[in-house]
Amino acid sequence: MVDAVFSENCALTRAGVLLLDKPVGLSSNAALQVVRRLAGGVKAGHGGSLDPLASGMLPICLGEATRLAGQLLHGRKAYRFGLKLGERSDTGDAEGAIIERSAVPALSPAQVSATLPALTGSHQQVPPMYSALKRAGQPLYRLARRGIVVERAARSVQIERLQLLEYGADELQLEVVCSAGTYVRVLGEDIARALGTCGRLTSLRRLYVEPFQDEVMVELAALRALSAAAAPWPLLRADRAVLHLPSLALSCEQARSLARGQIVTTVPPTPTAVLWRLYDDEGRFLGLGDSDECGRLRSRRLFSAPLPVT
Repeated sequence: MVDAVFSENCALTRAGVLLLDKPVGLSSNAALQVVRRLAGGVKAGHGGSLDPLASGMLPICLGEATRLAGQLLHGRKAYRFGLKLGERSDTGDAEGAIIERSAVPALSPAQVSATLPALTGSHQQVPPMYSALKRAGQPLYRLARRGIVVERAARSVQIERLQLLEYGADELQLEVVCSAGTYVRVLGEDIARALGTCGRLTSLRRLYVEPFQDEVMVELAALRALSAAAAPWPLLRADRAVLHLPSLALSCEQARSLARGQIVTTVPPTPTAVLWRLYDDEGRFLGLGDSDECGRLRSRRLFSAPLPVT
């Protein structure tokens, strides 16, 4: 559902979320800069990087919605990916050099599917060297390109669902729903290893980022056409990025106090600290605030003015 619109030469809303269908070949930042230029230089930020090899959903927060971009980094994600068996590359995907070859056992679709349940659930995953994680301020992929390998701490990831979609003798198409922070390239290598060989990704497409699993993406070509025609852009309203948070309606006086940096003390006490999405007495979205166990509410990410949600 499209909740708001944005025009290149006239901001009909000051904040919103664009669900870009990022093409293969562009980095997430490069795609973001294209969107910013088309939008007339409006402030923008994306909610979770995709490798240049990957395509698919890249949520881009525009205007004041950039204050909410960090909330999109923690949701579940779904991917479709191609896995080539019998070859392993130094990057784990099609962009790297082949560093290992192995025979591929004779497998059936049923055998492949029977292997996947053991790879679901909670696992410890070591991030690859070819990643944007930093060590002493340097991205790991820059170290890897210089032949430097450093220790990486394993992280806990959750593989919620893993399904075989298409079967070939040495290439598979699979779909995964996983937690934030999961490296699908590493998962692909784990699948190949469980099948008795090695492997690398040949393609990767992000199907959705939570909470946008039922939303339609927009291609760059469509945005260019809309801009050329000075037509509105499809945007989701800003608070769609944080619907997983509990909501709290404030009176006019409470909203004013919070905007002045004051503490509002009429929030119901809770067992732990709570992050809220805040609305005024007219139902307009104010931004985020957090309360402590005593019910004292402080501003966290407030907009300069309330945003309508209809």
